[in-house]
Amino acid sequence: QLTLRMGSSQPGGIAGLSLPLPPKKLIGNMDREFIAERQKGLQNYLNVITTNHILSNCELVKKFLDPNNYSANYTESADTSEPKWEVVEPLKDIGWRIRKKYFLMKIKNQPKERLVLSWADLGPDKYLSDKDFQCLIKLLPSCLHPYIYRVTFATANESSALLIRTFNEKGTLKDLIYKAKPKDPFLKKYCNPKKIQGLELQQIKTYGRQILEVLKFLHDKGFPYGHLHASNVMLDGDTCRLLDLENSLLGLPSFYRSYFTQFRKINTLESVDVHCFGHLLYEMTYGRPPDSVPVDSFPPAPSMAVVAVLESTLSCDACKNGMPTVSRLLQMPLFSDVLLTTSEKPQFKIPTKLKEALRIAKECIEKRLIEEQKQIHQHRRLTRAQSHHGSEEERKKRKILARKKSKRSAIENSEEHSAKYSNSNNSAGSGASSPLTSPSSPTPPSTAGQ
Repeated sequence: QLTLRMGSSQPGGIAGLSLPLPPKKLIGNMDREFIAERQKGLQNYLNVITTNHILSNCELVKKFLDPNNYSANYTESADTSEPKWEVVEPLKDIGWRIRKKYFLMKIKNQPKERLVLSWADLGPDKYLSDKDFQCLIKLLPSCLHPYIYRVTFATANESSALLIRTFNEKGTLKDLIYKAKPKDPFLKKYCNPKKIQGLELQQIKTYGRQILEVLKFLHDKGFPYGHLHASNVMLDGDTCRLLDLENSLLGLPSFYRSYFTQFRKINTLESVDVHCFGHLLYEMTYGRPPDSVPVDSFPPAPSMAVVAVLESTLSCDACKNGMPTVSRLLQMPLFSDVLLTTSEKPQFKIPTKLKEALRIAKECIEKRLIEEQKQIHQHRRLTRAQSHHGSEEERKKRKILARKKSKRSAIENSEEHSAKYSNSNNSAGSGASSPLTSPSSPTPPSTAGQ
């Protein structure tokens, strides 16, 4: 959570977040309780904004809260000068990433065909060497799979990657769920849907099975993914096709990273994919994302088989004890009886040297994830301890203990004073009748025998 300190609000910003705190010179003349109440209200408002998963990733929010790190004009940074293609229009804000931009393109000698160019720079988990990174990006157009959306063109340099795919008028699985227009901005499409309605059971079963099949394919190939969500699944008729395989090569953060970093048992990219599949299944079933994760109880679903899969990926026990494998999910009743009719044979040949580079990069990504989870766990423990120490109940306990200790000390001091006074009186009384001889004085020798 972000902390709003007195006088720290940034100028400008978006509606709601730009409520100014009073100038410092006026604070002394105003009611301190009013100032504290206003600050608390602003903090609560920021907490609501930053705990909303979609809003917290919005460029406007990030620029308002952290203008130093989010000030660049990323659209102007993209280089779209390719001789075969021509830019039709920028597709502003259709995605959630700040540093990933999209452009509607056309082929110069086929002007009616529309393409989408995506451009993104590197993320914090880019561990491939520049050479291996560029080789793997350029390998993506050769990946053929019935449930992977085909890449038409791909290239990369030492700082970014550019990919071109065919534009799909129907949009993604998320567009289907939210009944949205693909070219509209991300916030407009998904943040406040007019109607919340899940998919039919057969759609859930078929789409779920197709997505699990392609995840298993990538896992078997040793290709890290970690970026599954409804906007990364393109709909082509009744077929789901996975998007954005380049994200893991670029080292970009996952859409659901803020969720799975809370759970230390979700510490491999395979388990990340399974957890993200749980989020996707929930959205397909109920037409909206879960309010929070882990999920304590699930609303009524079209089938108990759906709930069984959700419990295995999003429940408290699952998040605490670990995720099932993709193979295990494929064997569950919800997906085991789904018949797949595709005849397309998957092809994705990765040279041995690049496979080894992928393996090392995957280990580095997982190592950073584990370290981040450890830091979050330690911070949460510290926060809980501080909260417990500062609670009203604990303060009352400490006051009672302090009073008891003070009373005990007073009693002990009184008893000690009484004992000293008594000893003093006893010493004075015995001195009147006793001879003034020192206890250490030697005894005179006996003269009886002389």
